[in-house]
Amino acid sequence: MIKRFFIPVLCATSLLLSSCASSQKNSATQPIPSLKEIFKNDFAIGTALNTAQIEEKDAKVDALIKQQFNMATPENIMKAEIIHPQWDKYDFTVADKMIEYGEKNNIKINGHTLVWHSQLPAFARNIKNVDSFKTFFSNHINTVAGRYSGKIFSWDVVNEALNEDGTMRKSIFLDRLGDNFVTEAFRLAAAASPNTELYYNDYNNEQPAKRAGCIALVKKVQAAGVRIDGVGIQGHWHAGKVPFKDIEASILEYSALGLKVMFTEVDIEVLPRNFSGADVSQRMKEDPSLNPYVNGLPDSVQQQLANDYAALFNLFLKHKDKITRVTFWGVDDGQSWLNGWPVRGRTNHPLLFDRALQPKPAFYKVIETKKNEKKGF
Repeated sequence: MIKRFFIPVLCATSLLLSSCASSQKNSATQPIPSLKEIFKNDFAIGTALNTAQIEEKDAKVDALIKQQFNMATPENIMKAEIIHPQWDKYDFTVADKMIEYGEKNNIKINGHTLVWHSQLPAFARNIKNVDSFKTFFSNHINTVAGRYSGKIFSWDVVNEALNEDGTMRKSIFLDRLGDNFVTEAFRLAAAASPNTELYYNDYNNEQPAKRAGCIALVKKVQAAGVRIDGVGIQGHWHAGKVPFKDIEASILEYSALGLKVMFTEVDIEVLPRNFSGADVSQRMKEDPSLNPYVNGLPDSVQQQLANDYAALFNLFLKHKDKITRVTFWGVDDGQSWLNGWPVRGRTNHPLLFDRALQPKPAFYKVIETKKNEKKGF
């Protein structure tokens, strides 16, 4: 791995041994660069936080978060099944802690998510009456978005409402409320939280067909005179297969609509998978051949991951006037949701920090993109 503090051969002589040891010690104690500082004039750098991280259970993880990130998204605790478990009951306990965490540490919070077909509470899934479901829909958005008005930087108002071909997903929201539910969600969120940025968020919406559907959806919201501030491209990609041309085209096309562009859930998977995307309902059977890197990444895969992240950030810097945020979906590899999906129990390595919270070669490659930009490369 880069910066493992290689000791030169000359240190074999007794004359230089002590000086080399001292040099090694000094290098090891050097603080690692800060992503949020490196890119502070370009775009915000975010991460997803779980409950333990929000509650600052691990001092080392907490220190890393505060050093590296100036934006944060809750992994789960603002999703409806947790924050709104029963018709007349809300649980804001951990969500409130996240707001406090952000205020204390100068980290802006992105709310995730107001409307999503997955991770709904059981009572909502069982509502058959259309009027009752409309009441749930409006009460949920008004209550949750309203509570954090002025305290939260942005909301993923609607998450993953599209199929891969750009058509509307056959979700409970489409079934109960019709194809105007996205527009209505943004209308309600804008009224409940007028000073919060409002985004539509999806995976694979950099792909041409889904991108076209996303653009049509955005235009529909805009045509209704309802505020939508940006589009979030989740960015769940696979090493060696990152669709750079499609990503660039999406940045340009979304921006042309007057939208801000965010990369909201970035990770680059290194394990084999027989489908693309991030539909949490999809699964693969467990097989040892699908979990080849239990003891760490081979150099070739580590280098591929580093090169992909470098190319990605070169692209981000090229269009930094259009991109407001880059958020990684997790702090370190051990936290990544890709360890348990789509195959349970796998050991994945998709982020910039490993399980020991050490920066990977990909981290330093990302840092180099900014240095090279300054040099005019």
